[in-house]
Amino acid sequence: DNPKQSSQIPVFIRILDINDHAPEFANYYETFVCENAKAGQLIQTVSAIDKDQPPRGHKFFFELVPEFAAHPNFSVVDNKGN
Repeated sequence: DNPKQSSQIPVFIRILDINDHAPEFANYYETFVCENAKAGQLIQTVSAIDKDQPPRGHKFFFELVPEFAAHPNFSVVDNKGN
């Protein structure tokens, strides 16, 4: 709750689409990370949806773009559950 001890970092997500409707996040996500977060600690889980048919047939994959894949302070783990 102290503005002098907080900062904001935008995270940009590129969505690649191969059909009519682009995938979307299932919810609006606003994530906060405390200074005492431990290495490897789960910070946020995101999921995606796609309005194209079939509704249950879509598979989404989450990964960091190659230019940021080796960033030591941030990682993405794909749980293969959309």
